[in-house]
Amino acid sequence: MIQIVAFKAAHLQWLELQAAQAYLSSDISKPEHAAMIEKAGESFTAMAGDKVLACSGTVEVWSGRAVAWALISKDAGRHMLGIHKAVAGYLSAAKYKRIEAWVDEDFEPGMRWLELLGFSRETPLPMRGFRPDGGSCFLFSQVK
Repeated sequence: MIQIVAFKAAHLQWLELQAAQAYLSSDISKPEHAAMIEKAGESFTAMAGDKVLACSGTVEVWSGRAVAWALISKDAGRHMLGIHKAVAGYLSAAKYKRIEAWVDEDFEPGMRWLELLGFSRETPLPMRGFRPDGGSCFLFSQVK
């Protein structure tokens, strides 16, 4: 059973990222980065007991447009249905007309999840050099 709680910067210290997001570990482990995420927008954490399973939210770009983000634990697998429901509910209640999300060009499970959440891929080719490590991503969006 998962619990949804307000996101706190400290949650990132307890999050063991899935392999597909491991390249983000050095950035999210910085206290100033975690504090920026906490202050940047609306976000929440999915937990099982004291274990952080996922952190997710949106950051407003401007009125009516936001970027969605999700950091998923390596142990989230059996909890993904609950995480999915929490994220889907959050997105459906979001005040934004357009929500964007990015996913690594070779991460098929992430692309499938975004599609299940109602996102559509906008870029036919990956956005080259988009990630902090130089990797490429596809842009997805959900427009209400």
